[in-house]
Order: sequence, then C-alpha cells, then structure tokens
Amino acid sequence: MRVLITGIAGFIGSHLCERFLKEGFYVIGMDNFLTGKPDNIAHLFGNKNFHFIYYNVVNYIYVEGPVDIVVHLACPASPVDYMNHPIHTMKVDSLGTLNTLGFAKLKGARYIFASSSEVYGSAQVHPQREDYWGYVNPVGPRSVYDEAKRFSEALCMAYHTEHGLDVRIARIFNTYGPRMRRKDGRVIPTFIDKALKGEKIPIYGDGSQTRSFCYIEDLVEGLFRLSVKEGIEGQVINLGNPQEITIKELAQKVIEICGTSSSIEFLPPRPDDPPRRCPDITKAKDILGWSPKVGLEEGLKKTIEEFRGL
Repeated sequence: MRVLITGIAGFIGSHLCERFLKEGFYVIGMDNFLTGKPDNIAHLFGNKNFHFIYYNVVNYIYVEGPVDIVVHLACPASPVDYMNHPIHTMKVDSLGTLNTLGFAKLKGARYIFASSSEVYGSAQVHPQREDYWGYVNPVGPRSVYDEAKRFSEALCMAYHTEHGLDVRIARIFNTYGPRMRRKDGRVIPTFIDKALKGEKIPIYGDGSQTRSFCYIEDLVEGLFRLSVKEGIEGQVINLGNPQEITIKELAQKVIEICGTSSSIEFLPPRPDDPPRRCPDITKAKDILGWSPKVGLEEGLKKTIEEFRGL
C-alpha cells in the first residue's frame, strides 16, 4: 500500500514515516522545510520504499500512481513557529487541507487529519472529550493555529458528508521526544535546553497550569492504528497521555534528571494560555485498543539523552 504524508520532515512526520516503512508501506513524503529538518529524513533516502517531494501543500497537489492513505501533518505546530508564520499557518490548514482532501478524493484514499488539542482552547470541561466543542478566542494570538485546526476539522467532515470520503481526525495533545528542535519553543525542549546549559528555566505564570505529555513512540502508534483500522470513517479521536502534571513540577523533574543547578524564573503569563490540558482517551482505548505505554520520567530520560548528544 502507498501512503502520502505531508510535513514528513517534521518531528512527528519523520517518526510516523518510519513506522509505515517498517510495516511495508511505500511512503511518499512532502515538506518545504519551513519548520521541518532535512536531517530528520536524511537516513531514509536510500530506502527503495521512500520517495520525497519538496513541495508546499498550499499549492495544488498531484502525485502519479495509486495512493491508499493521505496523512496531513504539515503545519507549524509550536507557538513560536505559528506566531512567526501566522498567515502560512492558516494557509496550510485551509488551502493545504483543501488540496490534500481533494487529492484523497481523486485517488479514493483514506484521509487522516492531524488536528490538535488546541481546538479545545481554554477548556471549561476537564479532561477534554471529543464531544466538547471548545472555548477558543477567535482573534487572540493563538487563534491563527486554533482556528485553522478547527476550520480543517470542519472541512474534513464536509468532505465526509458530501463526498463520502473516509476521513479520520486525530486531536493530538502535547507530544515530545527525540528530533524535537532545541529552539522549538515548546515547553519540554525549552526546559531541557535551558537545564543542560545551567540557565534559568522560564515559566510563564505561576506554574500551576497543567499539561499532559505523550512520548513520540506512543503517539505514532496511535496515529498508525487510526490510519489502518477499518470501519471507523468520520471518527474524531484524542491521542495523548492522560497523566497530568503542572508546569512547575515538570521543570523540577527536568532539572532533577539533567542533574544541573538551573533555577526557575517566573515570568508574566502568556495571553490565552490554557490553565489545564488533559485528554480523555476513552475512545482511543475502545476503538483503537490504544493507550500510552511510556511514562513521563522514562520518556524525558530518552529525550534528554538525545539532546545531550546534539
């Protein structure tokens, strides 16, 4: 079978590509390296079942030959990236989603959209279930990402209802692991980078806000199962680790594992920063038979080990 993955050179895309290749798929990858890194996929270029296309998905998409699955991962995902590229972020999850959906319809392919827990915004329901509609500021600084993902979800469901396209939506919660950029801007790489340098670890607010962190191997397993399982057309499924931790506790744990003398620096809170974020993964368990296996401490140790070698 043949699968097209957009955002192939990104953190999640490169790991997911390896999983499909391991399972015997032929993988066609697209990326324009706006935030993805060529180094993430350099080791794949000798693989006869891998083909890379340097391309921006906001443009019309066409690939020769059959395609069985389309996975649309392309999009700046960290606050630093989508605030630096606000218009492109909205384009890749509007025009890019439209183009990849149209391509999937043309090929008769299954379509998996990588959405985000950001669609829940500053959630008023906890933990967040897929039937919760969200509480999002449509004109705030995070709206370029939040609303782009929400629009893409609506577009996916429109293709499902009007054209009968087999679409599945993954709402991905905070994910971490090897191949994250040190200057990614997300909390775990930032904390590790600062701790390894012995610098102050910045926390915006008092650190009482919570997040849940899923190790990349677990997330990829969930995405793969969502992609290949039969008979789940139109499903929206949370993928994340329900183990909740405060940001202050996370900083302390990173300092402890790194074994450095870094201290914590408290800074003014960021606007629209959700106070709590944690997935309800009941649907993932029931439908996909999936739940995360890697605990936070184990995952952090693996990630820190890779960061030390960079």
